[in-house]
Amino acid sequence: MEDKQKILIVEDERPIAMAYGDFLTSKGYEVEFAYDGKEGLEKLNEFKPDLVLLDIVMPVMDGISMLKLLRNSDVCCGLENVKVMILTNLEMVTKMQEAEVLNCASYLIKAHYSLDEMLKKIKDTLKK
Repeated sequence: MEDKQKILIVEDERPIAMAYGDFLTSKGYEVEFAYDGKEGLEKLNEFKPDLVLLDIVMPVMDGISMLKLLRNSDVCCGLENVKVMILTNLEMVTKMQEAEVLNCASYLIKAHYSLDEMLKKIKDTLKK
C-alpha cells in the first residue's frame, strides 16, 4: 500500500481549514492543521508534510514570517525545502514577490480558485 501524501494546512480561520481538510482527506491525502505560523512550525517538525498550504494573515506569526523561518535549516532541520503553496485573500504584489523569493511553489487567491482547481494545483505541485 502506498503511503498517503501529507499536507499541513496553516490557516487561522478554522471553518476554511476544516473545509480544505475534509476535501483533501476525501481525495486521499493525510491532513494536519495549525492555526498560526508558530504552531505551523511546531507541527511541521512532527508531521513532516509533503506540502504546506499556508495563509498569510494570521495571529501570533503570519505566513511570510513562518515561510522565512521554514527556509532556515537551523529551524526546520531537513524540511527547509518542503513545497509551500500560499492560499490567501490578499492580492498584494509585494507579498507575492516575497513568497516567490522564498521558493513558494504558488500563490493562490482563495476567492479565485474552486476546491477542484486548488486540488489540480496541489497535484501539479506535488509532482514537481
